Amino acid sequence: MTTIAVTGGAGYIGSVVVEELLSRGHRVVVLDNLSKGHPEAVPPEVPLSRIDLLDTEAVRRTLLDHSVCAVVHMAASSLVEESVSDPAKYYMNNLQGTLSLLNAMRSAEVSRIVFSSTAAVYGEPDVQPITEAAPTQPTNPYGETKLAIERALAWYERAYGLRFAVLRYFNAAGATLNAGEAHHPESHLIPIVLQAAAGLRDVVHIYGDDYPTPDGTCVRDYIHVSDLSVAHVLALEFLNERSAVWNLGCGGQGFSVRQVIDTARQITGRKIPVSVSERRKGDPAVLVASSAKIRRELGWIPEQTELSDIIDSAWRWMHRHPSGYGARAA
Repeated sequence: MTTIAVTGGAGYIGSVVVEELLSRGHRVVVLDNLSKGHPEAVPPEVPLSRIDLLDTEAVRRTLLDHSVCAVVHMAASSLVEESVSDPAKYYMNNLQGTLSLLNAMRSAEVSRIVFSSTAAVYGEPDVQPITEAAPTQPTNPYGETKLAIERALAWYERAYGLRFAVLRYFNAAGATLNAGEAHHPESHLIPIVLQAAAGLRDVVHIYGDDYPTPDGTCVRDYIHVSDLSVAHVLALEFLNERSAVWNLGCGGQGFSVRQVIDTARQITGRKIPVSVSERRKGDPAVLVASSAKIRRELGWIPEQTELSDIIDSAWRWMHRHPSGYGARAA
């Protein structure tokens, strides 16, 4: 049995990665400053260290104290619009925080890391679905910081022997029985739509309905968070062989904003008011990532690919946790 450190393990995706690691017999320790995460999302048997990654020495001590052998790095600031208005926050939290983590790992002789990256490193590619061969041309500081980390990992491998796996993906969605999305404020489409269905917000805003897509609204990739967590664990096991970079995508044509709203109406049986406004600057019409490489090399097969299944799981979690992690329905 090995001990894996999960940074950001009290967050949405990180908490599901923790669940998956535990189910496969690993010991886990969570490192999270709780700026966005929820301590209630961490299973009671898992140690939670409230640590900021910028505190290199505290991170080093935690890795040593728990005999950590590998890290799954999920902690990051991840709002694109915020990264444009406050790039300093993103370079500090994402890039400098990761460099601090890597240096703590070196001191603690931890030489394997799975890095949660983003398909935003590709910017606005001309070819869809996006493969790993596409040029990396990020259009915002969020994508820039993630790409800078990827490049640092390659240099750390060359100089220090660090093994890394990079996973690039767009939109995690859905929920497990115990873990779901609880952001404040919420910025992701599916929980926003479900909040409208639950009467927690008045309207869902559609930003542009004149894109060159089948229904005029933007098309995006949505992957169930459980399938994402499996990919992170498979990548961790693969590090015994070599470092690698993989995309994670739905493998199809993606789903439009209107498809998400219409499917949510069917699942919930509720009215969901919408308001159409102008396009947001910089929103590409279609962003869908190919997962052919990771399917081929790791045998990763997502099990919950239907949009209805993804939304249904998120709706059931919302019913069980109407106030997020602060309260649970009877």
